[in-house]
Amino acid sequence: MGKPRSPLPSSSLHFVFSPVLDIYRLPILIILLGFRNLVYGIDDFDSLIELPRYISSESFWNSSSDSSIVLQVHDFGAEGNGIVDDTEAFGEVWKIACSSPIPAKIVVPGRKTFLLRPIDFAGPCKSNLTLRIDGTIVAPKDPEIWKGLDPNKWLYFHQVKYLTVEGRGTVDGNGHKWWARSCKINQTNPCRRAPKAITFHKCRNLKVRYLTVINSQQMHMAFTSSRQIAISHLSILAPPHSPNTDGIHISASTNVEIKSSVISTGDDCISIVSNSSKIRVKDITCGPGHGISIGSLGKNSSWDQVHDVEVNGAFLSNTENGVRIKTWQGGSGYVRKITFEDVIMENVSNPIIIDQYYCDSFDPCPNQTLAVNISGISYIGIKGTSATEEAISFACSDNSPCKGLHLDDIQLVSYTGDFTTSFCWEAYGSSSGYVYPSPCFSSNDDHIILQKTQSSSIQSI
Repeated sequence: MGKPRSPLPSSSLHFVFSPVLDIYRLPILIILLGFRNLVYGIDDFDSLIELPRYISSESFWNSSSDSSIVLQVHDFGAEGNGIVDDTEAFGEVWKIACSSPIPAKIVVPGRKTFLLRPIDFAGPCKSNLTLRIDGTIVAPKDPEIWKGLDPNKWLYFHQVKYLTVEGRGTVDGNGHKWWARSCKINQTNPCRRAPKAITFHKCRNLKVRYLTVINSQQMHMAFTSSRQIAISHLSILAPPHSPNTDGIHISASTNVEIKSSVISTGDDCISIVSNSSKIRVKDITCGPGHGISIGSLGKNSSWDQVHDVEVNGAFLSNTENGVRIKTWQGGSGYVRKITFEDVIMENVSNPIIIDQYYCDSFDPCPNQTLAVNISGISYIGIKGTSATEEAISFACSDNSPCKGLHLDDIQLVSYTGDFTTSFCWEAYGSSSGYVYPSPCFSSNDDHIILQKTQSSSIQSI
């Protein structure tokens, strides 16, 4: 008498497809699974398909007919203990997902930490792709890991369309050693480039949401030469002393929406630069940091343009600047059709500022006549407290004055109850409604208007 057969296990089945399995055998597997559930009372049917490493993606997709597929990184050898290098496993699962003719989702599970070296997530991909991050992805601590590699990159997505990156997990740039060797921390150090934690380059129809990104080596998240981008519900965090750790950086991109996010870093919460347009920013909490900036633009005599930008709804606290436009002398191009609206400031230095003499250098910048043209800038409903006496500053170029500036419903009082002032240089515009401190669009010789803040003038904000 033969050995009795063991019952099927009650756990979910994962079928491994072989290259010879074709779509005509798939219904048989489904029937067998249903029979197993009926006989053994199993109701935890798991339709995930486990891909062995030795099967090529081409062989698999020629054999699969599902409407979508979910890929777990640990099925490809990722350890998730924060010690073992999981870069190869992530690269393999990306290749499978990107080659899928049907929508694919990559899952990075929670309660695990995955150590990744610099990695390219390259497109174009054949179908929609989702990267779901519920665990933690962490960078190597040692900058020497980047020796011989591009120092600007860590997690680098490029030429991918219809990509969603989401989840309740964390991306940790582990930037402490990078900051310590920055020339901004120690001027005896050479000024060197450092990685952006996450870069999306030449991507289209992109969604990034619900993630936490912390302690980037430099910029936390950069979008370059991309379009149709929706960014929402992010938490981006780094210490106030961390150099060049912009939260969200937009460059040469268009049709971008940023909303409902909290950003606290050592540099700009949001920076918008070089040939970007149709940018919408809404419901942002920013601080500490350097505020929300357009620029810098025009560095090294470059031609730059930024236009059609709306910031509508933001709370800035303890930032070094509020809403800022910054350009270098000697540049060219233009900034126009910009609106900052419904922004609340709390103890913010330079709440409203245009600086056409920006100079982020240890050495003085030479005076130059050429400048980026600035026009059509509106400030509406900007209220709160200023940490500096100068609450409004428009320092514009002698040869290319700022034109078409407009102030409406402005209430910026001193955080300490002292004076607040407006400063204008070659700035032309208009105002409406209540504006405090008073606008300085006038021909006064000193271009300064002072007003004493009285307790009775402090209106609710």
